[in-house]
Amino acid sequence: MTTPGTEEPTLTVDELAARAGVTVRTVRFYSTRGLLPPPAIGPRRVGHYGGEHLSRLALIEQLQRHGMTLSAIERYLSHLPPDLSENDLAIHSALVASWGPDAPEEATREQLDRRAGRALAEEDIDRLAALDALERTDDPDRFRIDPKALHLGLRLLEVPIELETIRTAHAVVLEHTRSAARELSRLFRDEVWGPERDHESGSGPERIQAKKSLSAHMQPLVVEALVIAFQRSMKQELRAWYGQDAD
Repeated sequence: MTTPGTEEPTLTVDELAARAGVTVRTVRFYSTRGLLPPPAIGPRRVGHYGGEHLSRLALIEQLQRHGMTLSAIERYLSHLPPDLSENDLAIHSALVASWGPDAPEEATREQLDRRAGRALAEEDIDRLAALDALERTDDPDRFRIDPKALHLGLRLLEVPIELETIRTAHAVVLEHTRSAARELSRLFRDEVWGPERDHESGSGPERIQAKKSLSAHMQPLVVEALVIAFQRSMKQELRAWYGQDAD
């Protein structure tokens, strides 16, 4: 594959399954249930899959990690616009993943190579580590991976960006998202309790429950607002860079 969002469907079902970290049987099962669009049929009636299938599989796996049944996943996907691009699906997957618990997993070098669709060089491993998608262990052939970040990291491997640029961009994202999280948390806290009431309310069970309730309501709304605002800002920047063809 080349740059995400531009590649032609060139993966066989075996390659798609390896890239997605699932079995061929799982891919075929999802296809029969209509969760995956049909492949492009090439010579000798061989089906070919692309980035859209890979991103959709990542989204399905994230939904399953949240305990959604197959019927619930079917309903979820049925409400998505039919013309969602690979990148749009990746955003959905990232949003779903953000609500899951942090559960690091281990993977071998061979497993990472299968997920990437090629043998990874040390520079590739450095890129994935810079994105916090994986962490090296004492065994050079075993890694601790973050399933949430790995799909994004593997997609970025095909983008011609220098490692130092990736590190800088990652630092920028962390800095500004942490700053936004702190300011928004302070704003909502002061709105609900106010400085005086927050001081007087103590630290009992009622206050803890109130904080949890506020977080449950605030977090999804704030994340959605941030994503929408960031997408609009990026479109404005791209229009200024490329002109109106940025869309």
